[in-house]
Amino acid sequence: MSAPLAVVVPMFQEAAGVTATLEALAAQRDADFEVVFVDNGSTDGSGDVVRAFAAEHGLHRWRVIVEPQKGTGAAADTGMRAAIAAGAVLLARTDADCIPRDDWTASIRRALTPRAEGGLGFRLVGGELLARRDEGLGWWPRAVLRGAVHLAEAFGRIRPGNRDPGYLGPYFMAAGCNVGITAELYEACGGFPRTRIEDLHEDRALVNAVRRITRDYARRGDIVVYGSSRRVQAWGLRRTLLWYKDHAYRPEVVDIR
Repeated sequence: MSAPLAVVVPMFQEAAGVTATLEALAAQRDADFEVVFVDNGSTDGSGDVVRAFAAEHGLHRWRVIVEPQKGTGAAADTGMRAAIAAGAVLLARTDADCIPRDDWTASIRRALTPRAEGGLGFRLVGGELLARRDEGLGWWPRAVLRGAVHLAEAFGRIRPGNRDPGYLGPYFMAAGCNVGITAELYEACGGFPRTRIEDLHEDRALVNAVRRITRDYARRGDIVVYGSSRRVQAWGLRRTLLWYKDHAYRPEVVDIR
C-alpha cells in the first residue's frame, strides 16, 4: 500500500485562471492523492470555482480551507499542516497558476518513497520549472527564464546567506510551486516560514532549514511544472529577474499572496 500523498495549492484571486491547474491535477496518472487548496483571502470566488470543479468531477478528496493571514508562506504552511493532520505522509506543493505535468504526482511519490520500498529515498525534492506555453510568451523569453532558474541556483551555492558550517549539504533550489517533502521532515525543519512573499523567499528558507538536518534532498529533472509568466507580462523580463534576485525590483503594491 502506497503512502498517503497530499498536494497543497495556495491561491489568491485565481477564479479566472485556476481551471487549467485543476484540469492538470485531475489528469495526473497517479490519482491517489488528496488536494488542499488554501484560499489566502480571495474576494473573487476562487474557492467556489474549485468546489464546483471538484463536485462536477467527483473529486471527493479535494477541499478548500481559508488562511486569512497574507503570505504564500503562511498559506502553504497552513495547507501542509492540515494535510499532515489528515494523515498525509508525503507532501507536494504547486501554485494555482501552474500546470503540473501529468506524471508530476507519480514522480514525486517515487522520489520520496524509501529505497527499501522501491523509491529513490529522498526526503525533499525540487523539480524543474518551465514557463507555460499558453500565455503568449515567446520562445526566447521562456528560454531566458529557464536559464535564469539554473543561473540562480548556481549563484545560490556561493551566496553568503546560503553558506554556513551548519549546513550538511550543498545549496539547491526548490521552487515553492514545484516541491515535494516528507511529512516527518516538514515538521522536523519547521516548515515554510509564515511570511509574505515580499518579505522572504519561503522556499529558500525551507531548503536551508532542511540542509541543517539531512543530505537526503535533490533537484529532479523528471518532476516538471509549467509556471505562469504573468509577472513577465506585467513587469517585463528584467524586472521579473530582479524580483527573484532578493526583490531588487519591488512594485509599490505586491498583490501576490
